[in-house]
Amino acid sequence: MAWIILFAAGLMEVGWAIGLKQSHGFTRLWPSVFTVASIIVSLFLLSLAIKDLPIGTAYAVWSGIGMVGVAVVGVVVFGESLDPVRLVSIGLIGAGIVGLNLAGGH
Repeated sequence: MAWIILFAAGLMEVGWAIGLKQSHGFTRLWPSVFTVASIIVSLFLLSLAIKDLPIGTAYAVWSGIGMVGVAVVGVVVFGESLDPVRLVSIGLIGAGIVGLNLAGGH
């Protein structure tokens, strides 16, 4: 269950990063509200996950999910380039997430 909670926390991290872009420096109300709410939920879920997972593993997976997720959303939604270096880098982060997951939670 801790891994599912951690995955949800990572998805919320993607949400707040995208919300941060949409808030335009916290000058737009609803994107700003969404961003702050996503930060709170993401950190709360992370705090639940680290009750059962090592902090180093959990934090690395959480931030990795955020990095890959934001990079993918950047390409798909915002039309950012998907050059070979970016693609390989995203793949390496993804491989690290899988590797940490396979290494186990304890």
